[in-house]
Amino acid sequence: MRNDIQTRADIRKLISVFYEKLLSDEVFKNIFLAVAKVDVLEHLDLIVDFWESVLFQAGKYKRDLIDIHLDLNQKVPNGLKKEHFDNWLAFFIETIDELYQGEKANGAKDRALFLAKYIKMKIDKLEQMRLELNN
Repeated sequence: MRNDIQTRADIRKLISVFYEKLLSDEVFKNIFLAVAKVDVLEHLDLIVDFWESVLFQAGKYKRDLIDIHLDLNQKVPNGLKKEHFDNWLAFFIETIDELYQGEKANGAKDRALFLAKYIKMKIDKLEQMRLELNN
């Protein structure tokens, strides 16, 4: 039986394993390292802060998640597509299911699903506005 996510250390383990998988995928490796030029260690700390804030209301994450992804969408050739979000979500849920089970683990999966859909919706809305302005 797997334990639930209970501490920041649990979140760090989740995010470390998740990014190991994510960066073994050539598409995500390119997006994170070549396009976004992410410092992986710094990024991991930020993502741990984010999930600690989401799951434990820690208030540590202070960045604008939507703006970051809207900016990234502009940098990725042909933009971020539904497949990117679907694959990101699949890696995330797979990692949670391998490591944890319980209320917080389920909450993390629910929140990840919401975020993937919400960020993609915001990107699509911005792209639609750009198209309308250019016509």
